[in-house]
Order: sequence, then structure tokens, then C-alpha cells
Amino acid sequence: MTDLVTFGETMALFAARRTGPLRFARDFDLGLGGAESNVAIGVARLGHSVTWIGRVGADEFGDLIRATLAGEGVDVRAIPDPGAPTGLMIKGRRTADLIDVRYYRKDSAGSRLSAADLDLELIRSARVLHVSAITPALSASAREAVDQAIAAARAAGVLVSLDVNYRRALWTPEEAGAWLRETVGQVDVLFATEAEGRLITDVGAPQMDVGAAPQTGREEPVELAKELAARGPRHVLVKFGAKGAMELTHGVVHRAEPFAVTEVDPVGAGDAFAAGWLADWLAGAGPDQRLSTACAAGAFAVTSQGDWESLPRRADLDLLRRPADGVSR
Repeated sequence: MTDLVTFGETMALFAARRTGPLRFARDFDLGLGGAESNVAIGVARLGHSVTWIGRVGADEFGDLIRATLAGEGVDVRAIPDPGAPTGLMIKGRRTADLIDVRYYRKDSAGSRLSAADLDLELIRSARVLHVSAITPALSASAREAVDQAIAAARAAGVLVSLDVNYRRALWTPEEAGAWLRETVGQVDVLFATEAEGRLITDVGAPQMDVGAAPQTGREEPVELAKELAARGPRHVLVKFGAKGAMELTHGVVHRAEPFAVTEVDPVGAGDAFAAGWLADWLAGAGPDQRLSTACAAGAFAVTSQGDWESLPRRADLDLLRRPADGVSR
């Protein structure tokens, strides 16, 4: 039995060490990244049992993924695929303020994930199933796996969590919106930015640029959250990036202000936010505490290079909540 089950594609990550066009990069750091495995590590660091399921290549990168996740305390169900390679993610810094991320995942092992790879009994016995809308965009078999996992969890009374996590390189807004509108009524927790929320509903002006800055008005996001909640989710989390977040639960709006940190690498902040919220839900915390921990986890995530390396443990959370002189003794 495990507290949380998640699955999807995790890739080997090459991060350029110098700023500028990738063609001039000569040195790279090797790591890994994947939305669902980022969440798995985040929830595990915050004290809960987690299982991650996925397909990896029968190669060195697949071995890296298995060893790293296991070393973070995650129960790893990585299926080696001798017929396909582990996907690759290349991350560069085009300027000091602009991260350039490129994916090489077509026909990868992770994209060949199927319903047959899932342990449905494990999912039915978990407390939470967490998925992202990245996985159904990878392939028809991966989409079927997500649909079956959600159906199994829902039938067993398991909390189902969905992070929109829209990737324009994988599918169009119209394709993503169609799947999301069909699926959102089957989930209990929904994580989305304002723009991602509008892939599901037409509240506010349509905004297909999901990378756009969050809106500044305070009423419009509430209406968006209410419209999303009316479609089924009991908990709707709307993320405003560096401007904080809000949660709508049982018709009540809760808000959290962001933590002031120096941003180094924004990739992975949304996954950290989801991990913080889910970990506190598993711990029985109320909405305000869940939201605060989610924002703190997201803040920690952006303070160093890498998608997950700075994710906090419980003892770290208070570092952002108390005055400090910049030195921990």
C-alpha cells in the first residue's frame, strides 16, 4: 500500500552550463526530469510513501532514472524497454532571464506507456492518484493508460489529482481542451494556471498562450475557479506564478501570497506546488496550510538549477516562514 501513485515519462536532462545559444554550449550537467517524477520526489521528501510507474529505455539513462528516484525514497516501477530509448530533455539559458527547453521524446520508451504497464490493484489501494495532462498527449496508448487509471481510482474512492501542465509541443490547445473537458469531471483535484484553466472553460478572454503572465484582476480568477469546480473537481488550485495562488474548496476561496526568493530556474515550480499541496492533504492539513506549503515548495524549486533538486523536506519549510539574515547556523 502506498500513499500516492503517479506515472508518466521521465527523461534524461542535459542542462547547459553557459548562457547563450545552445550551439555554443560545450559543457552540460546530466540529470533527469519529468512532471510526475518531480511530484513523486516532492511528496516523498515531505514524508509520504510514493510509487512512480513508467517506461524507460534499456540504457544508461534509464538506469540513471531508476537509481535516482529510488535514492529519493520513491518506489520505482520502471519498465525497461529494449525497443525504444529513454527520452531526452535539453535545457539552455538563452539569456539570463530566458530558459530554452527542448524535448526529444518522439517514439521514446516513455511514450510507449500503456494500460498494461499499470498496477491497477496498487492504484485502487492508494490514497491519491496523481496524473498530468502531459501523459495523454504522448500517444494513444498513454492516453488509454491515464483514462483507465482514473476510472480504477475513482471506482475505488481514491482521490484523483490532475495537473493540466499544458505542453504546446505535444498537442494543440483544441486537442488538449477536448480531452480536459472530457476528463475534468472525473477528478477531485485540479491544478492549473489561469491560461490553462481557459483551455477547459471560456470564462474570461480566450488565452491560448499558456505561458503568458497571470492576470492582475482578483475577481476573474475566482469566476474561473468556480466554473472549473462546477465541472466536477472538489478542489481547484489556480496558480499565479510569482504572484501566489488560490484554492477553491466547497465554494470557499483561500489565497496565498508568494514567498520572496531569488529565482534561478523556474522549471518544475508547478510540480513542486502540486507536491506540497498533495503532501499536506495526505497529512490532513486544512486549505490555508495546504496552500502555504504548496507555495513554499514552489518557491524552493526555483532557487537552484534542476527540475527537482531544491524540493524541500519538512524541516526546510520554516526557513521561508521566519525572518532570517541570510545565514542558517
